[in-house]
Amino acid sequence: MLRNELVQIKTELPGPKSKEVLDKRKKVIPSAVGTDTPAVINRGEGAMVEDLDGNIFMDWVGGIGVPNIGYSHPEVVKAVKEQVEKFFHTQINVITYKPYIDLAEKMNRIVPVKGDEKQTFFVNSGSECLENAVKAARSFTKRNEIVTFTNGFHGRTYFTLAMTSKVRPYKSGLGVLPGSSHKCELPYIYRRPKSMTEEEGLNYYIEKLRMFFKDTVPAEDAAAIVIEPVVGEGGFIPIPIEYVKELRKICDENGILLVADEVQCGFCRTGRMFASEYWAEAGAAPDIITSAKSIAAGMPISAVTARKEIMDALQPGAVGGTYGGNPVAAASALKAIEIYERDNLAGRAMEINEICTARFEKWKAKYQMLGDTRGLGAMLGIEFVKDRETKEPAAEENQAIIAECLQNGLIVQEAGLRENSIRFLMPLVLTDEQLNNGLDILEKAMDHNIK
Repeated sequence: MLRNELVQIKTELPGPKSKEVLDKRKKVIPSAVGTDTPAVINRGEGAMVEDLDGNIFMDWVGGIGVPNIGYSHPEVVKAVKEQVEKFFHTQINVITYKPYIDLAEKMNRIVPVKGDEKQTFFVNSGSECLENAVKAARSFTKRNEIVTFTNGFHGRTYFTLAMTSKVRPYKSGLGVLPGSSHKCELPYIYRRPKSMTEEEGLNYYIEKLRMFFKDTVPAEDAAAIVIEPVVGEGGFIPIPIEYVKELRKICDENGILLVADEVQCGFCRTGRMFASEYWAEAGAAPDIITSAKSIAAGMPISAVTARKEIMDALQPGAVGGTYGGNPVAAASALKAIEIYERDNLAGRAMEINEICTARFEKWKAKYQMLGDTRGLGAMLGIEFVKDRETKEPAAEENQAIIAECLQNGLIVQEAGLRENSIRFLMPLVLTDEQLNNGLDILEKAMDHNIK
């Protein structure tokens, strides 16, 4: 079975069948869509994908963090088929259907937002759930300003672009973005001021946060602080718990809502069902959680969860949409969450972490250009620098490593504004043998491109 295979590259990449499709792609799809991998997928199982030419790749990007339970999980396929045989679509604002209600009930049980009585509604994508979280925060607080962070990524719709930090390629040439979104400096501990210890660096970032509400946005005007528990696109940077506790304190003192963007880090990726569970354990649970990506193993659906008091501030009809909470996607999500819990994939994320971090320690001793390794659970990142003292980004070397990995059958992707980090988003169901196979491919690529 494909799900148990290791990497096998049988042709030049792209192979002839893939090349034919990729050549056609250039003609019929805008180059703005972009692509990374020199292959065309034919099928996928677990962490493995096979292209049109019979080459077998290991996918450590996973549609950017979507199939945490792997490609084509047979139980999810069965659940989708059963729902499709009943009906493909209806719209929740028109007629109620059980999969939507069952999924909302399940999300209210597992999502660690502040409050006892919780409610959830569904839309289609990460961008949409973030936009709707802003709607809820503004409706509840009667305020306008939204606080996000440098290095953050929240989507590609116009308002979420305003919330997002990275300019290229996301914002270039798109004109004026909506106002009322302001960025505080991210607590990027690896890139703290040079003379500081980690503890001093954390205190430095906390002080920057306090000053932000004095020199940029008055706290009494802020509706929400929106942050990723582990910054994804911006470099796979975990937010220190002490910093989160300060965020919670500021929100509580000033009537601001704390929003955890768990679009990428939710559903067992970080060693918990949600990374915000670590926050809740520290007494700093968020007020709103947005989730998407792995919620339904690849079907398009996203969620906004908050306490009922916040949801009640939204006017009837203020949220919804034609496809939001589509019944087929909801059926897929119900089965996926059942599998996450039953198979303890949060625990599997920690096993992956243990194997990877042991290898990272060896790599740190071997490669002087490996500047930092970091992450939470199986949401891991490695950052390359030309010099450990200056921390000058090694972007070209990083690109060369990624390209060599792709040619040898390991699909990996960069992260970070400096383009010098690699993100680890492998499906949590990969075997130890597959994991070590992928780490071997990555290590060989580092051997050839860094010192």
